[in-house]
Amino acid sequence: MKIGILGAMEEEITPLLDTLGEFEEIKYANNSYYLAHYKNHELILAYSKIGKVNSTLSTAVMIEKFKAEKLLFTGVAGAFNPKLNIGDLLCATSLVQYDLDITAFGHPLGFVPGNEIFIKTDEKLNQIAQKVANELGKKLEFGIIATGDEFICDESKKAKIREIFQADACEMEGASVALTCATLNVPCFILRAISDKAGEKAEFDFDEFVVNSAKISAEFVLKMCDYL
Repeated sequence: MKIGILGAMEEEITPLLDTLGEFEEIKYANNSYYLAHYKNHELILAYSKIGKVNSTLSTAVMIEKFKAEKLLFTGVAGAFNPKLNIGDLLCATSLVQYDLDITAFGHPLGFVPGNEIFIKTDEKLNQIAQKVANELGKKLEFGIIATGDEFICDESKKAKIREIFQADACEMEGASVALTCATLNVPCFILRAISDKAGEKAEFDFDEFVVNSAKISAEFVLKMCDYL
């Protein structure tokens, strides 16, 4: 099976490449894609670059050019839900673009014609994730992730997004990845390790915790490949 694995930043892909050891690098569309073999699978790995446009492009390339049959996204996110702590694992059951705003025309925030507000991830992949969590002895949370082209470190913005969408965490790529996969009929899984408490001095926490959190996510996603 061809499995695409994406992370937004180099730090989120490096642990996977280090584990795999051998891979081929292909430069395409101003990015690098890494091809590797893992057991019976062909893996396509890349960092999507930060933001919704970049992650949409990288996801589409993985599916259209490299023929990924399933897509796993690994990385970090800021917590909205007070029950989430740094290092916790969160699996997105659905995602929303919190900065998609045509409310001036009477539509709800996060909606544009032709799209649903919430984009669901693949239930079977989420079930596999729970099996992996049980096997590794890790607690896995499930919830809603809000995506937007902004690093949230403001308490008022955090409170607004959480109130409107009941979001458990926020980041800058997940919803666009999920929407691209849904449009192209490819099952999608989004895993985030909590790297900071968005709004609570997030700008200071992020750099310190991003590397360790990314390692946790990467190990988890690679283990999922064993079940596919």
